[in-house]
Amino acid sequence: MDYEKLGLKMGLEIHQQLNTSQKLFCPCPCELQDKKPEYKLMRTLRPTQSELGMIDRAAYEESRRKLQFTYEAYKHDTCLVESDEEPPHPLNSEALEIALILSSLLNMAVVDEFHTMRKQVIDGSNTGGFQRTGLVATDGYMDTEYGRVKIENLCLEEDAARRIGQKKGHVVFRLDRLGIPLVEITTDPSMKHPEQVRDVAYQIGQVLRSTKVKRGLGTIRQDLNISISEGARVEIKGVQDLDLMPTMVENEVTRQIKLIEIRDELQRRNAEVMDEIYDVKELFQGTESKIISKALENGSVLAIKFKGFAGLIGVEVQPGRRFGTELAGYAKKMGVSGLFHTDELPAYGITQEEVESVRTFLDLQEEDAFILVADEDEKARNALLEVIRRAKTAIIGVPEETRKARDDANTEYLRPLPTASRMYVETDIPLQIIDRDYLEEIKSNLPELPDDKEARIIKEYSLSQDLAHQLVRRNRADDFEEVMASTDVDSTTVASTFAYTLKELKRDGKDISKLDIGCLKNTFNMVSDGKITKEAVQEVLIGVCDGEPSPEEAAKNLNLVMLSENDVEKIIAQIVSSNAKMVEERGIGAMGPLMGMAMKQLKGKADGKLVNKLLRDKLQS
Repeated sequence: MDYEKLGLKMGLEIHQQLNTSQKLFCPCPCELQDKKPEYKLMRTLRPTQSELGMIDRAAYEESRRKLQFTYEAYKHDTCLVESDEEPPHPLNSEALEIALILSSLLNMAVVDEFHTMRKQVIDGSNTGGFQRTGLVATDGYMDTEYGRVKIENLCLEEDAARRIGQKKGHVVFRLDRLGIPLVEITTDPSMKHPEQVRDVAYQIGQVLRSTKVKRGLGTIRQDLNISISEGARVEIKGVQDLDLMPTMVENEVTRQIKLIEIRDELQRRNAEVMDEIYDVKELFQGTESKIISKALENGSVLAIKFKGFAGLIGVEVQPGRRFGTELAGYAKKMGVSGLFHTDELPAYGITQEEVESVRTFLDLQEEDAFILVADEDEKARNALLEVIRRAKTAIIGVPEETRKARDDANTEYLRPLPTASRMYVETDIPLQIIDRDYLEEIKSNLPELPDDKEARIIKEYSLSQDLAHQLVRRNRADDFEEVMASTDVDSTTVASTFAYTLKELKRDGKDISKLDIGCLKNTFNMVSDGKITKEAVQEVLIGVCDGEPSPEEAAKNLNLVMLSENDVEKIIAQIVSSNAKMVEERGIGAMGPLMGMAMKQLKGKADGKLVNKLLRDKLQS
């Protein structure tokens, strides 16, 4: 693709949880709970007008779904602030300090006053119907091989509640995640190449990891904004795999190009979307379609007609996904399982005769199409109203949307793109003045950036570039240096353990959370003291993962503790005595076979250099 000619623009929004001792506006812990919830709350949410009397379109669409929300909570791990039954406490100063450090690392201009705002969100992820957020810094930058990228904003905000499940218009959330501090870092739309957006996401991630941020699945989330000149801005939520980013960009650009082609053909045909919804229930009496048969019992079978849409609903717009899938995405937001359209029928138990009866009933011409939805009457009607709205947009062009990232690098419809109408001032929290002297103190004590740290440990510890890169990338460099300060084991052995051994153990299903820094120090100190060999380190760590109380106990119970020099000497004397004839015939030439016998019998419980020395001395004597 010629991205310059297409006018490709991309921007990133990165959300990262901070590793603080308490939440942003209450003293609750910032840890997710796996125990049974102790009580529940019920809520229904509705949109409210902004100060200018406007209602956000995304909030309005959510309200039409008429969802009910249950919030699971705990007596001691959550509180009344998360339940929206008590005013927020003062701002977490530790979280603000981390945000200021990040702003400085990203070359940003910090604001003089931190003002907390309310951002309306009524998808149930916030009990009060809004998320608290505030601007910390603006106008930063980051250099890449494709050019400089501007970092527009850095905001400090509270994370949303954790979604547990959904069933028939009822959504369950848990309040343990609500209120955990996070930063939102937003770039400008200056990225023009798919590889560049991955590079920027990686670099920002590395800067984040140089500070006190949480690690692990779900603690960092990337949203990607994409547009082309004839298309529209689309926000893709939840891009987890950085390596999939370039493919996701390509697929979104392809989708917009295909939608533009569909628009041009619809306009050429003078296409029209009819507003009337038809009840075609009577046409499907005795149908073989299971979905429609079920709807005939307590629901409706409804149809709408599109003039000039024939053949276009089945056009592929993303790999394996068609324009009909786009329309179905809008219908599903209203609670139906899907829809039927003429480009895929007859199928799903719907016969050609039934298709023709619907075409005749709706008075369709050759280039016309119809959409069917079979479900409860209200849900089916709301679904078709959404499909009508989306189909009308297709005649105009590409709609602005918020879309959800899929594991196959495609996307699916989530909701309309939010507007500025959802922001208003938080009146329960006073503004916070950011002292300039305090900011200068932070700037004079900034943490080491990942690239600088990598270069330093290569030089200081004589590590290969690969090992140093893996330590920094896996956020193990500080642990590595702490162990090296307490042991004389060679740096390559220690680094390899952090960079690769721990990864292999985790992949094999071992609980490496038991291998804290104290455990690793003790293990390598045993090597320094001559109690175990370097080769035994992995087996000791496996023993601790499997339940041994300490590295010492693991080495003892697994028979890995090295023998004393005196014990080794006795074993060598016995081997030489048992092979006296070989020694008599070969003399020092028996060294090789006897060394193999000794190492096999010692099973790694003696250093090879010591065995070699003692055996040579014995043969020479």
